Amino acid sequence: MTATPSGATPEKKTLNVGVVGTGRWAVRSHIPGWQRDSRCTVVGLADVDQALVKSAGEQFGVSNVTDDYRDLVNDPDIDVIDVVTGDAMHFEVTMAALEAGKHVLCEKPVHHSYAEVDRAADLAASKGLKTKLGFTFRYAPATMYAAELIREGFVGTPYMLNAYEQNSQWLDPSNPLRQQNNPGDPDEIQVASIEGYGAPVIDIMHWWMGTPLTSVVGTMRNFVPERVVRDTGKMTRMNIDDGDMWLAEFEGGGLASVQSSFVTVGNYPGIEVRVYGSEGAIIVRLVEEAGICQTIRTATKDAVEFVEREIPQRFFPEGGTSLEAWPFLFYSNLIADFATEILSGGPENQGDFRQGALVQQTINAFEAAHRRRAWVDFPLPAQA
Repeated sequence: MTATPSGATPEKKTLNVGVVGTGRWAVRSHIPGWQRDSRCTVVGLADVDQALVKSAGEQFGVSNVTDDYRDLVNDPDIDVIDVVTGDAMHFEVTMAALEAGKHVLCEKPVHHSYAEVDRAADLAASKGLKTKLGFTFRYAPATMYAAELIREGFVGTPYMLNAYEQNSQWLDPSNPLRQQNNPGDPDEIQVASIEGYGAPVIDIMHWWMGTPLTSVVGTMRNFVPERVVRDTGKMTRMNIDDGDMWLAEFEGGGLASVQSSFVTVGNYPGIEVRVYGSEGAIIVRLVEEAGICQTIRTATKDAVEFVEREIPQRFFPEGGTSLEAWPFLFYSNLIADFATEILSGGPENQGDFRQGALVQQTINAFEAAHRRRAWVDFPLPAQA
């Protein structure tokens, strides 16, 4: 028998939200996104840093603040838990929230192992709960418009996709970087860029190519070996992948390339995804340039010059424009989509934990390919 989740009935018209973690991304994107949607009310905030959570509460007019996330998870009046903590706490808070019957939005990754993300997805399914990953760029109006064009056959059969996560944020080693949760062997390069910043373009790659991934190969690099660590303020050896390149093969013959990095000059951060097919091609750039946060350009086999398209207003939140800051605009769409999925009571649930497990398994396969210096078949063998 499936448990009845909080807020899952179609009769419910509004959602009460508890946000766990009140750092920079929470106050820049998550909380403003929830407050933009009239169907949602942020009723509680939690953070182990009491000063930080108090400040966020004052900024957004939320009086219920706590330094223990369990206060929100166990609150019967809260329908949704939004997990915006550091990576190390994502899985613990997520599983506790699901066990308590809450819908969950979690920043990526839910867990570094795809098998554990699948376990979270199974738990949510067993309780009839909706989940969503923080795949911010999936919800950019330009990305959603491109997906519609692909679905309608604009590109025909997708042949090749190029995905770039370009980020010069840590080219300067004095810009503090969070300490890795599990640094492991200091002589063995650790995953950072591909998991933290490459995940959104991997998500779009799977979505737009539309056929199963069959194999991957690629490599990781550590271009800047010493960096200031945020927790200590000291220059430390950080053997992380701050630059990656990968190739992917898909069922039916499709090909994709993925690049992610912390050190590519020109975007801070930004992504670009290009898809080429039998009938046409699409380029989406999600980069703040000249005051605009996104563009989409298309070409056809008969008119090969790329031209910019206007993004239809239906892909924007009410009153939204491409002149808004991308974290607010894209996350507003993510929040609105999640609220609609929960309140409708239907089966729709894009960008959920199952999709997150697929993306995480791809990252795990990329890492395996680097370690083995060889192609790796996909999906990976079942984990014990």
